Amino acid sequence: MHPHIDHVIFSAEEIAKRVSEIGAQITADYMNSRPLMICILRGASIFMADLVRAVELPIDIDFMAVSSYGKAAHSSGVVRIVKDLDTPLIDRDVIIVEDVLDSGLTLKYLSSNLSARNPRSIEIATLLLKNPSPAITPKYIGFDCPNEFVVGYGLDYAERYRNLPFIGALKREIYTV
Repeated sequence: MHPHIDHVIFSAEEIAKRVSEIGAQITADYMNSRPLMICILRGASIFMADLVRAVELPIDIDFMAVSSYGKAAHSSGVVRIVKDLDTPLIDRDVIIVEDVLDSGLTLKYLSSNLSARNPRSIEIATLLLKNPSPAITPKYIGFDCPNEFVVGYGLDYAERYRNLPFIGALKREIYTV
């Protein structure tokens, strides 16, 4: 285990099993469609890569980068689009793939922004649900996550720890310095 990790919350094996289950659910739900899966960079990139391989039907993918954290441990409260989509959304079934739903601020902003582009439908797949938000209801949830600062499997702190194969709690002294 990495020396900055206090404890593992979800193992690589648990994650692989759950991602496979979500992929099967998406396959069943979109059997008569070709959904566009939108990866919210950078945190969801590992989840997205594994998830699209678990979906057994034709799909399209695109990427968006948004910022509300910068290099801080807490959201600034301001969401800005850093990289927008290349694919038109008109009459598309869209699945937003996100790493963690915490405050709901980013996903609320994105859902509103993307809805204005006239898709047929928008659903959300989140790897981790930290704080359920009445404004945002993801259709696909990997895990309910304890209220700890988590890293690994794409999640970072100051651009570090994304490459860990598990999701673990970062030691408090690392992010409170």
